Amino acid sequence: MDYRFTLGAKRVIYSICISLLSVGSLIAQSKKGKEQIRSSYDQGKISSIISDLESEHQNKLQKIEELVKTKGLFASKNNNDGSQAALEDIGTDGTPLYYTTLNDPTSQASRAHTLYDNGLLKLGLTGSNMEVGVWDSGIALTSHQEFDVRAKKNDNATEVSLHATLVTGNLISAGVEPNAKGVAYGAQALTHDWSRDKIEVAQAAADGLLLSNHSYGILSDRVPDWYFGAYIKVTQDWDRIMYNAPYYLMVTAAGNARQSNHNASPNFGKTSDGFDLLLGFTTTKNGLTIAGANTEIDSKGNLKNVSVAGYSNFGPVDDGRVKPDLAGDGGNILSASSSTNSSYQVSSGTSMAAPGVTGSLLLLQQYHEELFGKYMKAATLKGLALHTADDVDTKGPDYKMGWGVMNAKSAAEVLQTKDYTSLINEESLANGETYSITLTALDDQPLVASISWTDPESESINRGDLNSTTAALVNDLDIRITKDGKNYFPWKLNPARANDAATQGDNRVDPFEKIEIENARGTYTITITHKGELKNGLQDFSLIVSGARISNCSIEVPTDFALQNSTEVGTTLSWANADETLFEFQYKSIDSDNWSSELIWENNFDFDSLETGKVYEARVRSICTENAVSEFSETIEFEFNGEETVLIQNAPMSVPQQLNISVYPNPAVDYLNVNGELSKDAEFSIVTTSGNVVKKGKTQGSINVSSISSGLYVLVIQDYSGIKSTKFYKN
Repeated sequence: MDYRFTLGAKRVIYSICISLLSVGSLIAQSKKGKEQIRSSYDQGKISSIISDLESEHQNKLQKIEELVKTKGLFASKNNNDGSQAALEDIGTDGTPLYYTTLNDPTSQASRAHTLYDNGLLKLGLTGSNMEVGVWDSGIALTSHQEFDVRAKKNDNATEVSLHATLVTGNLISAGVEPNAKGVAYGAQALTHDWSRDKIEVAQAAADGLLLSNHSYGILSDRVPDWYFGAYIKVTQDWDRIMYNAPYYLMVTAAGNARQSNHNASPNFGKTSDGFDLLLGFTTTKNGLTIAGANTEIDSKGNLKNVSVAGYSNFGPVDDGRVKPDLAGDGGNILSASSSTNSSYQVSSGTSMAAPGVTGSLLLLQQYHEELFGKYMKAATLKGLALHTADDVDTKGPDYKMGWGVMNAKSAAEVLQTKDYTSLINEESLANGETYSITLTALDDQPLVASISWTDPESESINRGDLNSTTAALVNDLDIRITKDGKNYFPWKLNPARANDAATQGDNRVDPFEKIEIENARGTYTITITHKGELKNGLQDFSLIVSGARISNCSIEVPTDFALQNSTEVGTTLSWANADETLFEFQYKSIDSDNWSSELIWENNFDFDSLETGKVYEARVRSICTENAVSEFSETIEFEFNGEETVLIQNAPMSVPQQLNISVYPNPAVDYLNVNGELSKDAEFSIVTTSGNVVKKGKTQGSINVSSISSGLYVLVIQDYSGIKSTKFYKN
């Protein structure tokens, strides 16, 4: 189908603009969003899953107790490097599976800091009224000064864990110690131990939980080689939970065993190369697995340098999927510790990289709900993160850092331009169906399109085959882009050549596919199909596109702004029309300091109930998305006199000489001094970078700026010799 600007898209833009102009009840929105999620789930199906997991858990506990007694195995222990290990599961082949925390003996890296009040995007996102689940070796020290009352013990666990406190701190610490501030520092953390993780997650997901962090995994020195990269029972269980609760996303640390030489039979290279080390739920299809990276970010939020951390586990998983999925910085992170309510500790590892990504994803969910009134499905959130990640090294994904380094800034910008230069569509494909859209690329920019879906759990679990290549993917969707008979294919990797750069072709293993076309020009068709029969006859998917002209909306400053006609009770102002463009019309009486705003699709506005003899001002601007807004038009003035109303024409103050001014001090504190040959009639206006006039008056050589907020402004001086503007900063 051709993609056109629909009424639904207009409503989306309108909702964005409302968020620009007013502050809604975020708490009410959050509760409503969770209720929408709960009501969309098959609660009976999830209850059945929980019942199955409860039964398996009880059987597992009996077997573990028997193993500890008969085999002399340890049940749990604290290691010298501060990590913890506990016997928590038994493989289908009888192998004891020890869970271990993943610290090794992040806000800026993920660019989450750009989403704060004082960040580059100034979005004011903190995670307020959002919840994130944390499962770990124990519960966090909920009384720590960094948590206020926002860290909540959410199960029957009693053991306070240093590791859990560090992870929770990296997620939600308030910043009492500024260098330990968490990524989502206004969010609530629900803290649990790992003993009943699947059961508790399934229950929480059924209740609307969006995200959980798992900075632990299977101890790698106590399993046979075939476990590495395998799709096993525990992997299947987690995929099953996510498929049946499609708004819930699990984030897990990749692990820190790359220097361990624990896998003597990797599916690629030598043991010392460090490939094929992912275990257990790090090999899920539907979750996110986070590698550790060393990053350097510049003041504008750009990734300058990056390398994979020396401890971080590599993929591939046995069927060749892209794993790990993303990378975050886990090096030398200062966080809350459990020694006292005011203690801190530096920690490193994928354990600390994972919560940096989890917190960033939580902020993106908060932002989407603020913009559009609902949360993203997990496949959309995951797809957005992979779509916008900073690609590193050679083009395309790899088995070291997946799709690259998490970039919350780029992801937020794609949300801001939704239905303008980007698409974020949640769709469904039935058996035998094809989904297709046609759109125009923005000239000389990359056209990027990706699909992401939450796949049903695979019935083919590994029970002992070394490096089995059986694909875990159940519903194999395909994305293609065509133009003038040429086909463009998604990225894919080859596990048999794990060090090679990604190629483009038919991807048969990943539930995320991405196509990139550099310097795209003209019209392209995106087509989504599937292979074979879809399990359950239907597969939901999320389509994300960036670098395209989605609408004809214009962010040019409206022109031909004029008085159209007047009656005894009001007047009509009009301006040049622009298709598919929302206008913000502002007006006030001359004796008022505050503008009133109206959002309208038409290119005219009717004033009613005006007061005869009073002077009014008006201006208008174009809005396409939150991030695509024009400057305001020139302000027009009129004195209302019924049918005799006319615009007040300000006589031009131009004479054949040039106006020159300078200002000091810059930055200014209380007063801004203006140097220049100015008449006694010279006027000034102080304008924000978004086009709002915050102060104006006669220029007397010195302007009092003490009442305006800190930030960058434009000073406009108008005199008989012309108009001159200059920028200044207010401290």
